[in-house]
This record gives sequence, C-alpha cells and structure tokens, in this order.
Amino acid sequence: MGKITIQQETTIDPISLIGREAGVCWGADIADGEKNYKRGMDCLVSGHGRTWEYPQVYIVLEGYSARVIRELYTHIGGGPTRLQASTRYINYQKGFDYVIPPTIKNNEEANQIYCDAMSEIVAAMQKLEAMNIPREDCGMLLPLGMESKVVLRTNLRNLIDMAHQRLCTRAYWEYRQLMRDLMNGLSAYSEEWKYLVENYFVPKCDVSGFCTEKKCCGRRPQK
Repeated sequence: MGKITIQQETTIDPISLIGREAGVCWGADIADGEKNYKRGMDCLVSGHGRTWEYPQVYIVLEGYSARVIRELYTHIGGGPTRLQASTRYINYQKGFDYVIPPTIKNNEEANQIYCDAMSEIVAAMQKLEAMNIPREDCGMLLPLGMESKVVLRTNLRNLIDMAHQRLCTRAYWEYRQLMRDLMNGLSAYSEEWKYLVENYFVPKCDVSGFCTEKKCCGRRPQK
C-alpha cells in the first residue's frame, strides 16, 4: 500500500508556532515558550483558523493511485503546492506498479482480469513506442490505478479540513487509508503534531455532532 514521508522542512512545533505568530500581533512576550504554547492552544480552542495556516507540512506520497491523487488536488485551501511524477518523462513502457482495490484483490478471478488488463496496457505502450510514437502520447493509455509519487506542501488548517471530509466512512476507501497513513506519520514526527492529530483530525460528524450525509453509516444520528 502507500507510503508517506514527513520531510524535515515540516514545522516541528505547530502549536507553539501558532502562539508565536499570534503573539506578535497581540504585543505579547514571544520569547517564553510556555506562553507561546498556551497562546497557540487558545487559538485552537477558539477556532481561530487563520492562525492554523502557519504550521507547514512537507510530505512525499508514494504508492497511491493516480486516482486518489486527483482527489487530493480538490483540497486546495490555504495555498498548498505540489509536484507529481511525470507521465511525459518517466518510462512507463517498462511497466508500472498499480493499486488493486481490496474487492478485486480478494477475488481470484477478478484479480486475474484486472492484472491482465494492466499487462495489456503495458504491451500496447511498448508497441506504440516501437512505432516512434512520442512517450507523452503513449502515456495517454496510463490508467488511474497506476501508482504515482507526489511532493506536497500544505498546512495545518488544510489538513484538518481534509480530515473532516476524508475520514468519513462515505469517503473513497483509498483516501481514508491515505489519511490514516498521514496521521500516523505526523503523530510520529513530534508530540505537538501527535496532540493535533488525536484531537483535531476527526470526521465531520464529530465536529457537528450529527451526520450530514444522505446515506448515514450510523456513527452519529442524521440531522
């Protein structure tokens, strides 16, 4: 399955950073680490979301499908930026790794059909390349199930909003897994991130107290 790497450029003390930045505008003492942390907590509890955009997160995502990466790009709040593995320059004619949905992988016949289709795509790309078709045109055959690699820079506010949407049981299964991987990676990065993940990375029904979805999973009562 996929892998997430938290890069060293990621803010190590997100709560304290929030407190320092807010303290500048409040004329507060930002040399006191304990006060910065407390001020940052006040901003979180008070829902001052603008301050949550200061902690930056730099991550590498690999082993996820191009399909789920397309969904990742719908979360553009707070000015995140990203780079994705090229389909023009990488030689996929040699073959490519791909994601197999559990419903297919657990069915022997379905799994064979799926894998055979992927092999046919590779064979077709190789035949086109032998005909001197440009690699960027051969790449049009690449499926959404192929694995991809992304370098993403985002922030705390964007990730909290993403968690609200993508931890819902109605969310696409691979995105829910991506979120769990991301939460595990951030929790291991620092104690402040661990606190944020445990207390703010929750599905939207935990925030509202009820379910807003047409088809409810039963975790919370419907509105």
